Amino acid sequence: MNRRDILRSSLLGAGAFAASSLGQSPDQPNQPNPHIWPGEPRELSGGKMPNILWICPDMQRFDTIEGLNNEHIHTPNIRKLMSESVTLTHTYVQNPVCSPSRASFLTGRYPHTTGLRALGQRIRPDEQLVTRMLSDAGYACGLSGKLHLSPTFGGRLEDRIDDGYSVFDWSHDISNLWPGHNMWRVWLNEQGVKWPDAPKGKEALAWGVPIDPKYTQTAWCSDKAIQFIRGQREFNPWLMSVNIYQPHAPYWPTEEYLSRYNAADMPSPNYRKGELSNKPVYQQVDHRAATGGHDISFVNTTDLEHRKMKAAYYAMIEQVDTEVGRMLRALEDTGQADNTIVIYMSDHGEMLGDHGMFLKGPYFYEGAIRVPMIIRWPGRYKAGLKSDALIEMVDLAPTLLEAAGIPMPVGMQGRSLTPLLTGRTTKQRDSIYCEYFDSLALYDPPPMAVCVRTNEYKMVFYQKLPVGELYDLNTDPNETDNLWDAPNARATRAMMMELMASRMVDTVDPIPERKCLW
Repeated sequence: MNRRDILRSSLLGAGAFAASSLGQSPDQPNQPNPHIWPGEPRELSGGKMPNILWICPDMQRFDTIEGLNNEHIHTPNIRKLMSESVTLTHTYVQNPVCSPSRASFLTGRYPHTTGLRALGQRIRPDEQLVTRMLSDAGYACGLSGKLHLSPTFGGRLEDRIDDGYSVFDWSHDISNLWPGHNMWRVWLNEQGVKWPDAPKGKEALAWGVPIDPKYTQTAWCSDKAIQFIRGQREFNPWLMSVNIYQPHAPYWPTEEYLSRYNAADMPSPNYRKGELSNKPVYQQVDHRAATGGHDISFVNTTDLEHRKMKAAYYAMIEQVDTEVGRMLRALEDTGQADNTIVIYMSDHGEMLGDHGMFLKGPYFYEGAIRVPMIIRWPGRYKAGLKSDALIEMVDLAPTLLEAAGIPMPVGMQGRSLTPLLTGRTTKQRDSIYCEYFDSLALYDPPPMAVCVRTNEYKMVFYQKLPVGELYDLNTDPNETDNLWDAPNARATRAMMMELMASRMVDTVDPIPERKCLW
């Protein structure tokens, strides 16, 4: 018996037990197991399992949604989706870097617990992704775009674990580092289309690509999702992960989308000259050049160039919004909208010039760790609800399992969002936890940092550095003034340090499960 058979057997056994606890008496005849093919899979309560359309653009920060928190961007389809969904305005990732964050929200476990705490590492092969658990319960799972749970640097092919995806249209980014394996690039070649060569120098900071938007990786990911949605119409339930690379840098939307934004109309980054003087050295390094001194320089670019990059970033998000609209229409056209959970989120944020830095790194500002989170399930979740409850991204996987009627495994560390999404409560957590354990191998000393945030304060502790960060979010929501060494903030710092220690204990791996007293 292989691992999949074992997991399926375990789930079916758990399902039989749960079904009996829901009203079947011991002397009643055995009921047909609802998870056995060819009968349509159903949740443990007997209801129909929902489909799941999981849209995850890469590196989209929280304040980029029209009608919610940004008057400069155009996202009409996401705005409409919000009116039909629950919008969780204070959702935080557990690491501000791609792979650790993805490992975390796909397992419902904290990054270091999964074994993937840094780029260049591979998730442990025995980690259970929520997609694997859903597949074992009868879901058909598909993916278009990136996954990034193992190293891909320099053209290395992603080494997959038993992830549950039976359809895997992989396209890590827009480069051509994986000839014959980046399926969007393969498709582009089949169409006889050549991706234009990028300009040199500062012209490449924000560039409108002269190509029809239908040939972009963004549109291709959406095309693959729509094909999957239509093909699965008679074969519910299904899950489709749409992992679009935009708006990840480089800031290269198509000419068509970039033409809709005027850089002069964009607000300048949230930065006050000199604010980094009493902050950790990593921020001073990335101020000079992002990603440990290897990428965009804030100090060597002008305010207009900063705003041009913001305009291009917004233009990429607008194209993502266009594709969101296409995918939602496919659900409507195939009659599947009412029984499909739609999720719109991102794996982490982007500094975008705030605090004098671009891209991402060993810091935990709102722009880096706070992301959009919009969830729709017609008739089940409260349409139009906006909640400012503190949410950790580890809470998503247990939510999906509960929606499908599947028991949550012992190792899952998140908490289901169902009470919040259904309006039964208004609170989820008292604090959020985020970590960065040498997640990008480009800094000296290697950054080992932990962040905790409450509604009132945010604190960051850096191992082996003399300074950390402490912000009063009521008086300083822009996180400009570091109170780490402020005499009048010592009691607050001690309180937050105690909370941090408690939250770090929360991340201890609950598996292997204790079987007996000794």
